[in-house]
Amino acid sequence: MTHEWRRDPYLISTDKARLDITVIHGFLTRAYWSEGISMARVNKAIDNSLNFGLYKGNEQIGFARVVTDYTSFAYIADVFVLELYRGLGLSIWLMESVVAHPELQDLRLWTLRTRDAHGLYRKVGFVAPSAPERQMERFFPNVYKK
Repeated sequence: MTHEWRRDPYLISTDKARLDITVIHGFLTRAYWSEGISMARVNKAIDNSLNFGLYKGNEQIGFARVVTDYTSFAYIADVFVLELYRGLGLSIWLMESVVAHPELQDLRLWTLRTRDAHGLYRKVGFVAPSAPERQMERFFPNVYKK
């Protein structure tokens, strides 16, 4: 089911058919967390996620995706607003919409990674891990550059 949030002239929609993959790939291929990512990987990520497109009219100007089982966890990834539209409160509105999505309520754990947007995520309730000693990872930062 598609969900939408409106704040004229802007729209946030979970309609996958509206996504402009060229805009998303264009941003992600230059982002510090996904530099060099292929179009095939972007498509695969979108196919396996709950996606939030941010639009001004028909132009996609932002994006976020959530990897989730809709029961216990959500991992937020690939959040961005194009530079021309920053400073308008759109990133906080995008994140407020993500955490308000009706199918994502009552999850046990929300998680994400960021190098420089801690302030944004704190505004929607994110904090440092409560038990970092319990967290483990396998991390391959250069996988997209192969």
